[in-house]
Order: sequence, then C-alpha cells, then structure tokens
Amino acid sequence: MKKLSTLVPQPLFNYFEDICQVPRPSKKEEKIRAFLLDFAGKNNLESKTDEIGNVLILKPATPGMETAPTVILQTHMDMVCEKNSDKVFDFDNDAIDPRIVDGWVKANGTTLGADCGIGIAAQMAVLTSNNIKHGAIECLITVDEETGLSGAFALQPGFLSGTVLLNLDSEDEGEIFIGCAGGVDTLATFNYVSESVPENSAALKISVAGLLGGHSGDDIHKNRGNANKILNRVLWNATKKFGAKLADFNGGNLRNAIAREAFGVITIPESVKDQVISDIQKLSDAIRVEFEISEPGLQITCETIECPATCIDLDTQQKLVNSIYACPHGVLEMSSRMEGMVETSTNLASVKFIGDNKIQVTTSQRSEIENRKKYAAETIESVFTLAGAEVKHSDGYPGWAPNPNSEVLKTTVDSYKKLFGVEPVVRSIHAGLECGLFLEKYPKLDMVSFGPTIRGAHSPDERLDIATTGKFWNHLVDVLANIR
Repeated sequence: MKKLSTLVPQPLFNYFEDICQVPRPSKKEEKIRAFLLDFAGKNNLESKTDEIGNVLILKPATPGMETAPTVILQTHMDMVCEKNSDKVFDFDNDAIDPRIVDGWVKANGTTLGADCGIGIAAQMAVLTSNNIKHGAIECLITVDEETGLSGAFALQPGFLSGTVLLNLDSEDEGEIFIGCAGGVDTLATFNYVSESVPENSAALKISVAGLLGGHSGDDIHKNRGNANKILNRVLWNATKKFGAKLADFNGGNLRNAIAREAFGVITIPESVKDQVISDIQKLSDAIRVEFEISEPGLQITCETIECPATCIDLDTQQKLVNSIYACPHGVLEMSSRMEGMVETSTNLASVKFIGDNKIQVTTSQRSEIENRKKYAAETIESVFTLAGAEVKHSDGYPGWAPNPNSEVLKTTVDSYKKLFGVEPVVRSIHAGLECGLFLEKYPKLDMVSFGPTIRGAHSPDERLDIATTGKFWNHLVDVLANIR
C-alpha cells in the first residue's frame, strides 16, 4: 500500500498523513490541539490559544515582504466522525487509515478528515517553508466547527491582527468562494409512554443502508436518499395497514450530514408476520426503483428479531411517523441571485430514542438570506408543533455576504488565471463557513475561501483528489506572494 509520503506536493501530504494519526472528533480536540502546539514549539514558532481552545500559530514575513498585509490562514481542527456500520473503529483513539485509490486519497471504512485536515496540512507546510514569499502569517485553527461553530462563535476581538483571511475549508478546486449560507438547527422532542407488547407478537427490524449520504450543504441538491425519510415510509405503511407498533427508530447521526443509515423495530401479531414481510418487500422494491439512478447502493432489509418487552404508545407513534412523513427534506428554494445555487434547504438529520421515554428529531436549515433561514426553521417548527412535540432552535450562525469588489478576490482570481490559463468560478457556497462569524468580530476583514476537490465529505466515501491538491497548493503559494 502506497504511503502519502510518495505523493506530490510534499511536505503537504506528509503533514496530512501525520494529522490522520491524531484523533480529532468535534468537542474532543485535546489531542489535535496538543499536536499543533507541539509542532509550533519544535519549529520555534510563536503560538497561543484562547479560552475555548482555538489555536493561533504565527510566522514573521519573509525578507522583502515586511510591509505586506498580515494574512490569516484559517481552518478548523475537528472532523466529522462517520463510519460504515460494519466497521469497528473508535474515533476517540484510533488513527484514520488513508489509502491511495485511483488518483484519490480515501480512508478505510471511515470519514477521511480531509475536511479540514488538508487545510491544516497546508498551514503547516507554509509555516515550515523556507522558499515561499509571504507577509506575516497567522494560522488560525478553530475548534468544533462541524457541530456548532463554537470556536468561531467564541473568537474574541484582538486575538487576530491580520486584515486578509484565506479560508482553506472549501471542497471544489477551480472555484473561489466569496459568500456562504447561514444556518440554524431545529430539534423536536417527543415524550412517550412505554406499553407492554401484546402476547403472540413478532418483531421485525427494518434497516436502510447503502446510501451515499454526504454534506447537507454541498450535496443537498443531488437527490440523494435520506435514510430517515425512507425508513419512515416503510414504518408508516406498516402501522397504517397492519397496526404495527413501534419499538425503536434510530437513524442518522450528525446535523450536517445527510442520513445514510437507519433502522426501526416494529411488533405485529405473529399471525400476520409473513404478510407484513411480503408487503414491506414490495414497498422496498418500489422505493429502490425511485432511487436506482441517484442511489444505486440502496438496501432495505427486513429480518425477524427477538420481541422487545415494550413499545411506544399509539398516540405518540402516530404523531411521530406522520410528522416525519410531513417534514420537508432537501432544497426549498433555488437562488434568484446566483444561477444554479441553492438558496434555502433543510436536512432531516437524525431520529433517535434518547432515553427517559424521549425521542429526538434533529433537523438543520440553511439559507443565504437570513429571513428565509428563519422561515425554513419556522416551517419545521410548525410541523412538529402540530404533532405535539417540544420544539427548540439553536442560536444559528450568520451567512457571509459576497463582496465582489474584494482586493484579495482580485489577487486570487488573477493568480489562478496566470497559473492555469483559465478563469476560476467565483460564487457563494450553500455550506456554512466560519467567515460570517469572523466578520462580526472583525468587520474589516477581506476574505476568500478556496481548496482542493473533496467528494463525499461527512461520509465514509469522503475522498481527496490528489491532482487538485497540487493545484491548490501552487495557487496558495502564489496568492501569498502577491498579497501586498
């Protein structure tokens, strides 16, 4: 198996391989923070952390560049921790296993963490370089971007001194981003009463797997299946036609990932078990036809399991499956300002039995327009309020309004044209970036975002394109030399 040290450019891929060895789940960044601070110390670089744990590593300007603006290179240190259901892996302790496959870097059964590990590797490569021209550098690596943007929210005025910020958290080489969507999470909680399962009952476990999943911003427009919605269709049908009782529903994990897997447990009279299984098979076959192009790996299975002792009360069951059926998922509006861009969307991220006779449904709304984001969240709230759930919204985060007259944008575009002979695409992104929050604290920042091509982010299919990583690096080096 080839090591990443065989890839060009170096030391970029070497640093990324090192990063893969360090566990870094969101909200558990102690190991990666220690790794970064140790790196700074070994290379005689000034570093500091703030109260929440963001790391800043500084490097002076190279000779002749002392009067250039200070440039902030920005990434986040946490990664989305998703794995295939059959993969035994402990994200708190195990190292990611990167592989080279057909021009891509992939992990073995887990997310790769190129989002945003390759950006951190680029920061480290700049910090240790002795042949790159640049002004003073501040490398900001924030905590908990993936689950709450906590590091960006807690960033204080005065921690940074730079006036230009290059966000290295984008996933489409050849595209330069100058804006992003804002977002808010909406959580609905159902309280249920446990009821004994009737005698002479059988139990069926229905599983949905094999979906592509992906990023709830970047991939929401691709007509990918949502495991929660698909499973709920099967459960809704079984409860309506056969009076099935719901004993469990466990689907999806992260608010910013499209649910790839879900399973539910129902109980039914033993006398109709074969009829229910046959009906589920027919519905499953029909659903697979719907997704045969966009989700060729979709699997819907039904198996007999040991009967549980309890199920949820009928009233809560009906409210739950009906509200999930009614809850929108996917694109709500396309942008009227930028052709081909999603303006507003919602992601039905997870459905979980969370203990204490509670079921929690997590959704995430995004929009480039603040009021549309609010409207989307209120739409979801209305659905679950009608179903009797307790509904709460997160504080949310702001979008980043595009500035087409940006000086650093001009530098970045000119550099790309000079290096590669083509005009880059300049646009906003439907995913959330931390840039909007930075502007609240540092309103004079001039910002762009760019990066190599990453596909399947937030899923075990995540992969980093090797060729575009080289282009990204060359572009970054040239931009740094030309910010004056």
